[in-house]
Amino acid sequence: MQKEQSQTNQNSPGGDDKTAGVSLIMGDPKKAVIKLSGPMIVSMILMSLYNLVNAVWVAGLGGDALAAVGFVTPLFMVLIGLSNGLGAGAASAIARYIGAEDKKCANNAAMHTLPITMAISIVLTVLLLVFLKPILLLLGAGSTLDLAVQFGQVTFGGTILMLFTGAVYGVLRAEGDAKRTMYAMAVSSVLNMILDPILIYWAGWGISGAAWGTVISMAFVSMVMIYWFFIKKDTYVSFSLKDFVPDRKVTMNILNVGLPASAEFFVMSVLAGVLNGILVFVAGTDAVAVYSAGWRVVMMATMPIIAVGTSVITVAGVSYGARRYENISITHKYSIKVGIFIAAITSALTYVLAPYIAMIFTYTPQSASLAPTIAAFLQVMCFFYIFMPPGVMSGSIFQGVGKGMSSLTLTLLRNLAFIVVFAYLLAIPLDLGEQGVWWGIVAGDIVGSVVAYTWAHTYIRRLKGNSNPN
Repeated sequence: MQKEQSQTNQNSPGGDDKTAGVSLIMGDPKKAVIKLSGPMIVSMILMSLYNLVNAVWVAGLGGDALAAVGFVTPLFMVLIGLSNGLGAGAASAIARYIGAEDKKCANNAAMHTLPITMAISIVLTVLLLVFLKPILLLLGAGSTLDLAVQFGQVTFGGTILMLFTGAVYGVLRAEGDAKRTMYAMAVSSVLNMILDPILIYWAGWGISGAAWGTVISMAFVSMVMIYWFFIKKDTYVSFSLKDFVPDRKVTMNILNVGLPASAEFFVMSVLAGVLNGILVFVAGTDAVAVYSAGWRVVMMATMPIIAVGTSVITVAGVSYGARRYENISITHKYSIKVGIFIAAITSALTYVLAPYIAMIFTYTPQSASLAPTIAAFLQVMCFFYIFMPPGVMSGSIFQGVGKGMSSLTLTLLRNLAFIVVFAYLLAIPLDLGEQGVWWGIVAGDIVGSVVAYTWAHTYIRRLKGNSNPN
């Protein structure tokens, strides 16, 4: 670390070319968390709204189509995980260099994200397209296999677009430019919502039309971001060939956070697959349709919390790079308070509006019977919201300081050691059926968040205790 700091002082740009975003993240951590979270909340809600609208349009094709999307969702979460993971890895590494006032290394880290993204995209695209059908069969797609394959082939054909946008979002977040990230994500979501009904019904492409809407919108946003970085060139961090020096250490700085963060979403996709299996066993494919539809609402309701957690990665990374360890503690505690406040609001709204939200997914005769169960699922998940913030913010702290494996360990404990075990015990041995799965998710979330908070709090306390005030 001392060697890095020495190099930092030599490469420091002196702060003359700092943008407003960089000045923000290097100042008051509370202000930075709020300022960065606002645009991220808007953009993530819009993305979740797209997922919700997508499910609504697909529901018009019948329960089988909705269930087919549900079976593809675990694999799609792998892509989301890699996209967000690369973004988290880039944001963490670049933010630490910015905190240490080393712009040249920040540019070099940004450049390293491009070949990493390309390599992962090529490998993953081939694997998903070749093994799509057997994986879907393993997940229990059964009679919905053909529909699931149609949806999955188009979706996974756009893997490189999803990973590229996620990585560049991370670069923008690292320099505190949350507004531009919001604009890009908003354009992608709105375009997607416009394209879905056109391609699904007017063009007659059915379920594959929903997937094409996603791919086309991501392609458009990719072009916008290429314009920002390579033509307009008005960002603090730049993709500059003159600053690019292939460096294994820089690559590992990105991957040490990026791969564990990606694996966290893989773990969640495994969780979704396991829960789907339990639901099919205790209640049939209708239970999967309920979970698939309801979980989209849960994702939308919890996006503000995740947005705050995303901002924590940048603020914690900058504070760590600048050796302002007290700011990491402030960021941790304050972000949890903000998260709980948001969760209380979304929980109350979801509980009251659950019957009306359920009607959105059940507007056809084929899916009308699912309405009461979807409403019941959403009302149980309100308790899930409340206990999320300590776990999310604690994981983000570890990602920000470069300890991606610690964050991954917390995710493994929460999802596989806690949620799966509770869901199984409540659903099968205790014979609570699909409601047992729902309450198992809540119970696992509570225990996981307690463990995460305790671990992060202990780490920060030791970090401050071992730091040299001089």
